[in-house]
Amino acid sequence: MINSTPPAAPLPRRRLQIFYSGRVQGVGFRYTAKTVATGFEITGTIRNLPDGRVELQAEGPPPELEAFRAALRDEGLAGFIRDEQVSWSDAKNEFRGFDISR
Repeated sequence: MINSTPPAAPLPRRRLQIFYSGRVQGVGFRYTAKTVATGFEITGTIRNLPDGRVELQAEGPPPELEAFRAALRDEGLAGFIRDEQVSWSDAKNEFRGFDISR
């Protein structure tokens, strides 16, 4: 019997931007994020900001991005985060891999 069900369309890629505040610099936050990102189908970048926050930008299917966000907290970073400012937008497809920016 031939399966006539068409393959599911891939989910559209989205961009997730998060500004983390708290004790997020000098605790391995960016390096942990880069390591965790390897387990997900996402691309993006993370960087320290002069005001003490960390900015994360990542692109991928929304379920992957949400799982990545949860995995960051599960890796022990939750205790350093006081606040997250989250925004979503259309993906720009400008990242290759997941990198730490300076």
